[in-house]
Amino acid sequence: MVMDFKAAKILLEDAIQRDRTTARRAALVEILLQERYLTREQLMMRIEGKLGAGCFGEAAWGDTFYRDMQVAKRALRAAGYQPAYSRSPRRPGYFLRNQTRVSPQLTAAIEGSVAEADRSQIKILQQLTAAQRFRQGCSISNLARNVVAHRIREKSPNLSLAEAQRTALQGAGKHEL
Repeated sequence: MVMDFKAAKILLEDAIQRDRTTARRAALVEILLQERYLTREQLMMRIEGKLGAGCFGEAAWGDTFYRDMQVAKRALRAAGYQPAYSRSPRRPGYFLRNQTRVSPQLTAAIEGSVAEADRSQIKILQQLTAAQRFRQGCSISNLARNVVAHRIREKSPNLSLAEAQRTALQGAGKHEL
C-alpha cells in the first residue's frame, strides 16, 4: 500500500483520538524517541500522564503494556531504530541503540528553557512558600487555558465559553492554534 505521509499522519491522529490502544502505542513510540533508559513503570507513568490514569486498564495491565511494547518495537525497527532493554543497575530501562540518552530536539528545548530562565526571578520564587508557588502555578495554568479557549472560540464562535474551555483542557485543536 502506498500512501502520502501527510494523509497517513491525519489518519493516525484520528485513530489516536478514537482508540485508546493506538493512543498508548503512539505515546510509547513518541516517548522512546525523546528519552532513553526508562523502565516499564516510568513509561507507564508518562503515558498515564498524557492519556489519563487507568489507560492501561484495571486488570492485566502488565499484559497490555507488553503487547503495546511489542508493537512499538516493531514500529521503531521499521523506522530504522534498534530498540533494546538494559538490565544494568546503573542505567536500567528501554533505550534505542546508537542514540543519545535524550534526543537532540529535547536537549535543545531544555537548553533553551535554561537560557531563558531569569536568575533574579528564580530567587524570588525560591522565597515563596509551597502554597504560594502552588497558587501561582494554578494561576498560570488558568491563564493559559483561558487563552487557548479564547483562540478556540475565535475559530468556532458558536461554542460557549465552557465548551471552549473543555476543548482546551482536552487538548483538542492543539495543532490548529
